[in-house]
Amino acid sequence: MTQKKLHPSVLKFKEFVKNNPTLIQEVRKGNSTWQELYEDWYLLGEDDKRWENIGTESKAEPDSSTESSKGDFMSNIVGMFKNMDANQMQSHLNNLSQAVGAIQGLLAQFQGSGGGGNPVNPPEGPKNPFSFRQD
Repeated sequence: MTQKKLHPSVLKFKEFVKNNPTLIQEVRKGNSTWQELYEDWYLLGEDDKRWENIGTESKAEPDSSTESSKGDFMSNIVGMFKNMDANQMQSHLNNLSQAVGAIQGLLAQFQGSGGGGNPVNPPEGPKNPFSFRQD
C-alpha cells in the first residue's frame, strides 16, 4: 500500500505534536481541532506562549483586568508582525491575487457568453421587416 507523500510543514507539525502530547488531549476534549492547531502553529511558530499554556489554561477563567488583557493583545499583535516573514506574506498575497484574477476571468467569460440578459449590441434584423417589391 502506497502512502501519500506529506508536505514538509505537515511532517514538522506531526513532530511538534509528538513532543507536545497535551495537544492530543485538547483535540480529544473538543477544545480545538487539528486544523486550528496546525494554522496556529504555522502562523505563530513553535516558540509561542500559546503552546506553554495549552494544557493548563481553563476557558472559564475571566481576566482580572481588562487593561492588562488589552496590553497582552497588543503585544501579541506586535510580536506577530515581528515574526512575520515578508517574502512568505508576499507569496501568499500573490497567490491570492492570481486566484481572484482567475475567478474574475471565469465570471467575465460566463457573462460574455451567457445567452440571457441584456446584450450590449443587440443583433440587427432586416432594415425593413416588410419586403415588398415595387412594380
